[in-house]
Amino acid sequence: MIEESMPKPSKPDFVRYIPIALVAVGIAVFFTTGMHRYLSFEALSNHRAELLNFAEQHAVASVLVFMAVYIVVTAFSLPGGVWLTLAGGFVFGGWFAGVLVVFGATIGATGIFLAARYAFAELFRAKAGENLKRMEAGFQENAFNYLMFLRLVPAFPFWLVNLVPALLDVRLSTYVIATFVGIIPGTFVFAHVGAGLSAVFETGAEPNLGIIFEPQVLLPILALAVLSVVPVIYQKMKASKIKAEDPKV
Repeated sequence: MIEESMPKPSKPDFVRYIPIALVAVGIAVFFTTGMHRYLSFEALSNHRAELLNFAEQHAVASVLVFMAVYIVVTAFSLPGGVWLTLAGGFVFGGWFAGVLVVFGATIGATGIFLAARYAFAELFRAKAGENLKRMEAGFQENAFNYLMFLRLVPAFPFWLVNLVPALLDVRLSTYVIATFVGIIPGTFVFAHVGAGLSAVFETGAEPNLGIIFEPQVLLPILALAVLSVVPVIYQKMKASKIKAEDPKV
């Protein structure tokens, strides 16, 4: 007699929330221990000599530490990514720091994306109304273009753009590629600002973080953002035209 296969017991609901719980604990530890004070202009100014000396004496280790810190900060959605990018530019130079930040931020963003999908995506889809389901279908259809737009436009918080695609069941490969490419312009702008901090420290001033909103910087980024959604607009216009010509479609 063949024994009937027993269904595998499903994991308790609380198991799904472990990744997000770890993120919440990490954020709490970050602030209660005062670690947030190290991600600031004052900390960078006060410890700039030590950072440069460490990077000079431990070239490989300094790169690995920087990458690890950036991944953790991004994965835990901690504030201070801008200051880390500036510090990277100051220590490693604008171009090399830009490369490190793009890779570190993409890896960290992928981590929080997977955590949010594992914990909440199924619940979100179950509770979503018809409008949200239609939005999910539209986002999935043009996910790469939408994500590129959201990454390029600096008006949207980085952590928010990390979570929304996870809840809308965007493919991991699409998310990773769009994130990697989309954060390149802004990252290199801030990394090069960091590379010029030596002069800023000498004058006692603070770096101009609003540089990304200056026309010569913002307009090219916005142009790229517009180009990223042109295919979406074209598809919608084409679909509307077909529907107008044949209402049965």
